[in-house]
This record gives sequence, structure tokens and C-alpha cells, in this order.
Amino acid sequence: MLLVHGGMGSAVRWAPLWPLLTERYQVTAMDRRGRGMSGDTTEYELAKEYDDVLAVADHLVAEERTSIDAFAHSYGAVCALGAASRGARFRRLALYEPPGPQTAPREWIGRATAMVSAGQAGRAVASFLIEIIGLDQATITAMRDSPVAHESISIATATLAREAEALSSVDLTELVRGVNVPVLLMVGERSPEWAATITRALQYALSTATVAGLPALGHDALDTAPGLVVAELDRFFGSI
Repeated sequence: MLLVHGGMGSAVRWAPLWPLLTERYQVTAMDRRGRGMSGDTTEYELAKEYDDVLAVADHLVAEERTSIDAFAHSYGAVCALGAASRGARFRRLALYEPPGPQTAPREWIGRATAMVSAGQAGRAVASFLIEIIGLDQATITAMRDSPVAHESISIATATLAREAEALSSVDLTELVRGVNVPVLLMVGERSPEWAATITRALQYALSTATVAGLPALGHDALDTAPGLVVAELDRFFGSI
């Protein structure tokens, strides 16, 4: 059983991976708060997202009576780490570039929050993708009329500012102290510097961690090279 948990978008965002994952694993996809089929809360706390993942993992273990592996991307990777630190019964945990305080500078958080407050969520999303994720303008232009882009506007309006603020104070190396399952840290070799910095810190803090560098890929590898991502998952989840 594989539980997948994502970043900014809903489970729809994982479309390039679904055919590859579902032919290999029994998959349960989880939308984070304020996305897709999930509800929301008036007062946001990152710790509540940890508890969401923990609750789903516990339910799957009880319902399916089998072990659970998890694969999480970006902000969802932080949530999965938090769940593991609280005792989620994962067999193995694969994480693609969890963000942290290094990801979004305080100055950018202020600008992005102001854009969203002014009704310019589209500008905030474009700024996020270029300045934080490292995509180029041509890629942004190509994405502009896609279903994912339209979904991102409403999600950003509701969640971008609060999640950037939450990341500014998260302590990932402290968070992983309670994690004792095998962890795969995946990082794109062309991703922004924050991704490599955080991956190194987590590798040092986690005695159970291994690192897989994906050549010529960035934070958007789920879109650009789903086959390579799944190949790394197969090696990790299939090993003994």
C-alpha cells in the first residue's frame, strides 16, 4: 500500500505519475487542507497537517491490515515527516525536496502575501514558481492555460500566505528526531539551492536516510520525468 501526499496542488497535480504508480502499487492519494476533496480550517496550524497524515496512515493500516509506504513531495513531504515523527506506521518514507525556512525569504513572503491580499493571486503563483521553485518564464507561459494553473489560483488565494509563514518557523532537523524508519531523500540536481541545503541537513540528522540525486531535474520532476521518479521509488520500496 502506498500513500502519496503532495505540495501546492491537489491530487490532480500528480496526473503524470498515476499510470506508473497504480500499475505497481495499491495507491491512496491524500489532498492537503484547502485542496481538492479535503476541507479546511479557520485557524491554520502546520501540526494539524501532520495529524491529518497520521490519521489516514493509521486508518489504512487498520483497514487494509498491511504495511504502508509513503511518498510525499514538497510541502507534503514536511507533513509526512511530521506524521512519522508522531508515530505514523510507515514501513518506508520517500520524500522529494521538503521545504523549510531557507525556501522562502521573509521579503518574498511579504510581497507574496501583499499580492494575494490585493487579489493578485496569479502574480503570487508566478512569483512562487519562478523565484522559489526555479522555473523559467517559458515554462510558466506554457502552464498558464492548463487545469493545474487554474486550480493553483484558488489554492494560492486560500493557502499560500499561511503556508509560507508556517515554513518560516519549522525546524526540520528537530522534527525528524522521532523518525526511525528508512527514509529516501530525493533531490533534483537542477533544483534551487534551498533543496540541496535542506536535503544535506536532513541526511545528517536522519541515521536512516539515503539520498538519491536526480540528474538534470528540478523541483518539478513529477511533471518532467515521472518515469525516473518512479524508478527511484521502485528501488527504495522494493528493497529489503
